[in-house]
Amino acid sequence: MTVSFRSFSEHLHSPHLPVKEIACKEWAVCIDALASGEQLILVRKGGLLEETREFRLEEQSFYLYPTYEHQRADLVKPAWRDKVVAETAEGMEMPPREVTITHLAHVVDDLTVKDDGEILSRLDEFHILTPDYAEKRLQWQPNKPLHILIVRAYKLSEPCTVRVEDEYLGCKSWLFLQEPIENIDLTPVVPDVVFQAERERILLAAGVNRH
Repeated sequence: MTVSFRSFSEHLHSPHLPVKEIACKEWAVCIDALASGEQLILVRKGGLLEETREFRLEEQSFYLYPTYEHQRADLVKPAWRDKVVAETAEGMEMPPREVTITHLAHVVDDLTVKDDGEILSRLDEFHILTPDYAEKRLQWQPNKPLHILIVRAYKLSEPCTVRVEDEYLGCKSWLFLQEPIENIDLTPVVPDVVFQAERERILLAAGVNRH
């Protein structure tokens, strides 16, 4: 299997917010999965507006900025389809004028995959995307790697609603929040022992041996 990986520190340096106001755009339904503890990974390939059309891990810790425009019920597993329908209900303004940030992600491992659908099959149980859509992400720009980020999700003690600026729009992964988020603490979504056990299962399924 063609996979490489990098591991990082397992814990935030502080239970308070990171210094940089960096956010990663992600489907709202995937953020919901992280927020519930049902998913510990993000599947990333890069957006059309990335300078190199390749995903690059800009920061180890970042806010999760929910997006709605491109998420589709048929691209997530059945248990999550009603959630997508509810989030993109008829009459919802697109793009929205405001979004609410509720969680932060802290990357613990960055697995990169190229031309290896077998790895995706082994990781299927760990995310809410349909197998065919995950495979399409792998095959899009086949010369670029697919990133499987194992992340520890943290809940903000208070949700923060931010205005959607023009520069936030478009198919890109990262944005810099113009309005700082301050005076909010963070709580891990899942306990340490649960996170570590699930992390080991993901790495084992990907064929990664850290020892």
